[in-house]
Amino acid sequence: MSNALTRIGTANMYDNTLRNLGERQSSLVGLQENLTAGKRVVRASDDPVAAAQAERSLTRITRIQTEQRALEVQRNAMAQAESSLGDAITLVQDIRQLVVNAGNGANTPADRRTIANQILSLREQLLSVANRKDTNGLPLFNGLGSALAPFLGPQTPAPDYTFEGLPGQTASNDVSIPLTLDGDAAFMFRPQRDGVYHAAMSTIPNTRQFGTDAVITTDPALVTGDNYTITFSAVGPGATTGTTTATYTITNTTTGIPQPPVTVPDFPSDKPVTITVTGIPGLSVDFKGTPANGDTATLEPSASIFSVVDTAIREISNAADSQGAAQAVGQALANIDRGLERLQTVRGNAGELLNRADRITGNQEARSIQLEADRSRAEDLDMIKGISDFQNQQVGYEAALKSYSMVQKLSLFNFIS
Repeated sequence: MSNALTRIGTANMYDNTLRNLGERQSSLVGLQENLTAGKRVVRASDDPVAAAQAERSLTRITRIQTEQRALEVQRNAMAQAESSLGDAITLVQDIRQLVVNAGNGANTPADRRTIANQILSLREQLLSVANRKDTNGLPLFNGLGSALAPFLGPQTPAPDYTFEGLPGQTASNDVSIPLTLDGDAAFMFRPQRDGVYHAAMSTIPNTRQFGTDAVITTDPALVTGDNYTITFSAVGPGATTGTTTATYTITNTTTGIPQPPVTVPDFPSDKPVTITVTGIPGLSVDFKGTPANGDTATLEPSASIFSVVDTAIREISNAADSQGAAQAVGQALANIDRGLERLQTVRGNAGELLNRADRITGNQEARSIQLEADRSRAEDLDMIKGISDFQNQQVGYEAALKSYSMVQKLSLFNFIS
């Protein structure tokens, strides 16, 4: 009976020994796998909570990488748009310099036509820049959406340049910037926003001087965008000796409604006079020189910077004398400067968007580092501790194997002896 119990106990001891050896080997293999992978959690069953945290961090890191790839595309397009605005500003400045040269009183009509042809070449380049596309073939200045060529030149029956798109600027967010800029804000004029009007004078003889300064916007909210004519009449002796009086009438040619005539206070006959006309809603213009009956000024809104340049080309080329050229040059310079302000404003906005892209990239990099740290804490292995545990487990496994081998040497003869 005792021998049977002994045999059962010995068999159980062997089973336990083999089971312990298997567990030690399995544990050693697991530690070795952790060391080679460099991870504490190799599979989800090792630590479900840590595996879920690591997977969540990896998903967010992947999303940041996707957002960064999209941001790089947006940054490249915006950089190209900003560079294009720089080219446009350079072209407009060159146009301005030629316009100034056209105002030189020593120029002959042939000289002015030559300058006008040079300006025409630059205007064609400016329109090409405005219709420039990015590397994907999309317009850089299409606003909220436009045709492949956002800006169309004067076409019949359209009287002026048009923006074939939806004005506006796409909003930015925490991870992206717009792909395009608002071309309407950069190149087009709006009466209530910009108040860009061109004043053209009727033919003035060389025997006297009479013209206008630039049209000034006094109240943008009142500007209608209509066309106007200002006609001088009743020019003659004033109430006192040596003075002259005059009357002007403002007519809204868009609606056909004239305003009551306005009498200019008597002014010296032997000196040029400055007459300030303020009866146009939201606008004011100064006339300087000596008026005469029938002198007429036409005020029309300019639709775009291209319109301003085309008007300058036409009037400089057709100017009969230096007085007509001076009138054209003065109007062109004032309105070109307003166009430059629009371009510089939009270019500044583009520069800020590029700065925002840099800030977004910095924030995304910081988030990626934080998420990588979260993932590392969840699944990565402390290598020093891992090596120590592996060595301890290896020593224990070797000791168990040696102990087992010593036990396996027992036989019936050893038991008898």
